[in-house]
Amino acid sequence: MEIDKLPTYQEVLDTLKKKRRKKHLLFGNGFSMSYDHKIFSYNALSDFIERTGDPLINSLFEKLNTKNFELIMKQLDNFCEIAEIFSDDPTLVPKIKDTIDKLKSSLIDAVKELHPEHVFKIPEEKSISCNNFLKEYIDQEGLVFSTNYDLLLYWVLMRNKAENAVDGFGRDLLTVLDDEHFIAPEDMEYSELRWGKYKDTQSVHYLHGTLPIFDTGVTIMKVEYDNEHYLLQNVKDRIDKKEYPIFVTAGNGYEKLTHIMHNKYLSFCYDRLCNIEGSLVTFGFNFGDYDTHIIDALNIASKNGRKIPERLWSIYIGVYSDDDLKHINEIRDTFVSKVVPFNARTVNLWGD
Repeated sequence: MEIDKLPTYQEVLDTLKKKRRKKHLLFGNGFSMSYDHKIFSYNALSDFIERTGDPLINSLFEKLNTKNFELIMKQLDNFCEIAEIFSDDPTLVPKIKDTIDKLKSSLIDAVKELHPEHVFKIPEEKSISCNNFLKEYIDQEGLVFSTNYDLLLYWVLMRNKAENAVDGFGRDLLTVLDDEHFIAPEDMEYSELRWGKYKDTQSVHYLHGTLPIFDTGVTIMKVEYDNEHYLLQNVKDRIDKKEYPIFVTAGNGYEKLTHIMHNKYLSFCYDRLCNIEGSLVTFGFNFGDYDTHIIDALNIASKNGRKIPERLWSIYIGVYSDDDLKHINEIRDTFVSKVVPFNARTVNLWGD
């Protein structure tokens, strides 16, 4: 079958509505590439840094056998502390610190290169169109899962003040209240945005993390705008404080899953994917060789094919080309649920 003969996106929605099937959304880099394919290519972040040609950073990627920036920077920080105690070489610690600074700088340069400067650089009509696409799921009690590390989803939801888009973050009251002293609401002190307070109603999940979400070692927090800085500047300030964004940018399925299972936010999001019911629609996600952990999660949600209501029954996979369709047909047997490809070109995501 050719891609032009596949069901359209609207036909998929009509089918699910007729079946009264709850639907969820999973999207990958194709979501961002459909906004601008020139800057949101696969592995763009690590590829950008490798193209800078710094032999030391490229050697780190190779020797540590990872492109997990969070892991590399933490290991360098730890090595620096150890070297200060045990090494007699006066040049070693400065060299490590210089490498850390180079990696941080390269990371921020890549982020700035690969993203619009701020949310209002996205044309309003595109932002509204994307928000309407997401509302089809979020406003009908569906869950949204993203494997992207970029800021587009965050920006769209924030700019459109999407009421039902709950990412699990909230503020804790830090002011101690008692019966003897009155404290006006405006004088109460609240924490930064911390994950966990609203996780029970969470509808938006970053399966591989995202740049505004940081692990402080005690809490998972989210960077936000303030009156002085754009989001990217605040991300940079956090990195300068040795706090690193949570995101998984490379590795095979096993390596990605290992990283996910060692972070409470990522493991929570993955567990939610393992427990979805009804149907899943995917867009811009190609189920490649490094996505086996996602297929495993969907098969867990499928309850091994048992005929029970509380399970994932079907997966509607958007494909862009005949080659994409061929690939999905080749791996169809790896899914427990029914697989239905549809023409992803018929999705009017950004209003083009």
